[in-house]
Amino acid sequence: MSMSGAEAGGLRVQGRHRYSFAAALAAGSAALSLLAPEGVGAQAAAAAAATILFLLMLVAAYDWRLARQQHNVMAALAVAQEHDPVARVLADIDGRILFANRVARSRFGTAASGTLVGCLGDVFDNPAGIIDRVSRDLDQTDGRNEDVQTRNGIVRVAAHTIRPGVIGWRVEPLPDSPQAGRAAEYLPIAMITVGRTGAILFMNDAARHLAGGRLKSLDELFVALPVRPGQINQIRGDTGRVNALVVEHKTSASRSEIFLLPAGEAATPALGGLEAIPVPVLKLSTEGQVLALNMQARELLGGEAGEGDAMFDHMTGLGRPLADWLRDVAVGKMVNHTEFLRLTRSDKETYVQVTLSRAREDGEKCVVAVLHDATELKSLEAQFVQTQKMQSIGQLAGGVAHDFNNLLAAISGHCDLLLLQHDQGDLDYADLIQIRQNANRAAALVSQLLAFSRKQTLRPEVLNLRDTLADLTHLLNRLVGDKVTLTLSHDPVLKTIRADKRQLEQVLMNLVVNARDAMPAGGDIRIETEAKTLPEPLRRDRARVPEGDYVLVRVIDQGVGIEPDKLQKVFEPFYTTKRTGEGTGLGLSTAYGIFKQTGGFIFVDSTPGIGTSFTLYLPVFAERPVQTAISQDPVAPVTRQGDGVVLLVEDEAPVRAFASRALRLRGYTVLEADNAEDALELLSDPAVAVDVFVTDVVMPGMDGPSWVRLALKDRPNVRVVFVSGYAEGAFGDDGPAVPNSTFLPKLFSLSQLTETVNQQMH
Repeated sequence: MSMSGAEAGGLRVQGRHRYSFAAALAAGSAALSLLAPEGVGAQAAAAAAATILFLLMLVAAYDWRLARQQHNVMAALAVAQEHDPVARVLADIDGRILFANRVARSRFGTAASGTLVGCLGDVFDNPAGIIDRVSRDLDQTDGRNEDVQTRNGIVRVAAHTIRPGVIGWRVEPLPDSPQAGRAAEYLPIAMITVGRTGAILFMNDAARHLAGGRLKSLDELFVALPVRPGQINQIRGDTGRVNALVVEHKTSASRSEIFLLPAGEAATPALGGLEAIPVPVLKLSTEGQVLALNMQARELLGGEAGEGDAMFDHMTGLGRPLADWLRDVAVGKMVNHTEFLRLTRSDKETYVQVTLSRAREDGEKCVVAVLHDATELKSLEAQFVQTQKMQSIGQLAGGVAHDFNNLLAAISGHCDLLLLQHDQGDLDYADLIQIRQNANRAAALVSQLLAFSRKQTLRPEVLNLRDTLADLTHLLNRLVGDKVTLTLSHDPVLKTIRADKRQLEQVLMNLVVNARDAMPAGGDIRIETEAKTLPEPLRRDRARVPEGDYVLVRVIDQGVGIEPDKLQKVFEPFYTTKRTGEGTGLGLSTAYGIFKQTGGFIFVDSTPGIGTSFTLYLPVFAERPVQTAISQDPVAPVTRQGDGVVLLVEDEAPVRAFASRALRLRGYTVLEADNAEDALELLSDPAVAVDVFVTDVVMPGMDGPSWVRLALKDRPNVRVVFVSGYAEGAFGDDGPAVPNSTFLPKLFSLSQLTETVNQQMH
């Protein structure tokens, strides 16, 4: 019960004792004044008695005035609540009823003059428990309420403190009860309230008139179940089967309101009362003019739509004229057909699911449109389609890059073999150098494809962005030219990150070059860094950035900007806003792939005519205890004459031919196999001694890591060199790491191959 109420009750008890105690004290003082001998003592006792009697009169007058005020307040409350259409009761903290209004006296009868438990006994099975739950800790809240399921429907019991010691109670049937739902009762549109199991809890007058009486369940009203919201359903009317457009509004997990809008040629009831329907509804002419719409529809359309407007001015994206769709619905060619359309709102992108049904009002044909906000659904669909598209392009890019790397490896490798036979004075030397340079340029393009498909080889290291940008500034200033000013601004406290420095520099250079190209007349490019902590995940552009510490890098320009409809396409491969011949469309897609593989994120903001800003989110590197390592000689090892046996497994004959010749030129004995199965068959002979396996990772049949793991069971001391255009992630997570192995990414030169084998050999 209320603590304030309990204290008030205690004060009332103290007041009664106060009067008796004061009277006894005054009487005692008077007796002492009579018994005491005349003199100072008698005078003092008489004065004390008079003082106590005077104070007693003051306290009594104050209590009378307070009681009178409280009585007046209670009387005013009684007058205010007497004609309330809901049952109201005032009770003390012990549950004794002090007042019951007209509705309560009519509903509860003589029990309204007794206790609260007795008053509610005919409504609830356990009134005492409900009263205790609702009134518990009431002094700490503005009020409490509880919805209770009864035999006759749901009843809401509410309570709040009127004054210390007095609680006001309200007993109100909710709209699933026949006593309530007065507003719905007189709607011109048929409305029913349905429970979880399909029981009809309430039907308004229009629904009872349509169905020919009060029904108990949905199967008595609908010809076929389940009910199809937003579509035409057949119902059993008083005069036969009737077509009706069903609009459903979920009011809770266990209840829903169903509105039945007349549809079809036989429909004659008026379509007024659209404002009472809690979903967006429009009434249209057969030409598409808005005849009526409710407030929900007006808000969904951005507050810009009104009667007399054309529906076509507010929706697009059907793929054919909307007038044709309306005409087909009006003549009955299309029934229960739903379309997803885009609203032409200027403030935000909004999609709606539109269901049309034909109707007749005052003898004239019309069309009723029910709208559902499908923006979130379309966003999820677009996200799924985008993911599928990017994965497909990534697989294509990875496969093409793998084949191109094999071709380029053969070209570059044989070029290196030819360079061994020529010196700088030969006429062919310059041509060979040109071939190798163009092969390297092609390899750089392939690396962009691999970056997009997230299969390029990364060499991450711990970086301080301040130092990285300082090293890169000189090159960036040369890239931007004389018309553009490049400025850097750093956060004073930046934590370290872990990323591939070369790839990160490539991303920054690409963004700066794009910014330069967006400002043909010159301007300013700002690179800003910021330390940022996300206390909770950040959701943006269909991406979710986990909470944690990040280092942000922003590249901001004052260029022409990017149009809103093109903004989400800039990270797609081969998409470019530049003219033909000025860009491949791989730069930003490469940046996207690099950041996704690194665990970072990249976002873009742009305003046409003002500029563009790219924001990079790089996760802060979590420091780990550093183990002291044996210092390595930074000088590159000198290639020594080979003296071991190498098993070369490569399915591409040109690459295998180049690698075999290169290794043999260094003195190694080379055994060749064009697939994993042949390699294992060759190793089945114990007399064959092998020091190093050099194998491609991706091959037809068994891949490189799989056959190597089998071979190492019998030859555990053999060292391994894996060769591939893919990153180490191509090894997969389905097997243990291969011991004593290293990775050599394609495109490799003759010297890189022989040095790697030499390091593994020794």
